Amino acid sequence: MAKTEVYSWRLNPEIKMGLEEEARVHGLTLAEFLDGTALRIIEEGRRRRDGDEAEQKRLHAAAAKCFGTIAGGDPRRSGRVRETVRKRLKERYGR
Repeated sequence: MAKTEVYSWRLNPEIKMGLEEEARVHGLTLAEFLDGTALRIIEEGRRRRDGDEAEQKRLHAAAAKCFGTIAGGDPRRSGRVRETVRKRLKERYGR
């Protein structure tokens, strides 16, 4: 892949020396080492997000089995939410 973008940042000398040393140990230029490291971070983030999405789907499917199954004593309860909330706000704040 052709490199067309430039990114620069300031870092302390110890970090720079550490990066250069790791690149040498792996037989890479610093640019190659940083490219590889950045790609691994990106791929790890994607895998984690994909795993999170799969987990959310699993949890939703498990919860869906319970949707609409909670029984209450008053069948008009959901229709009276507005008046109940207003009553409680008035009691609490006197409005």
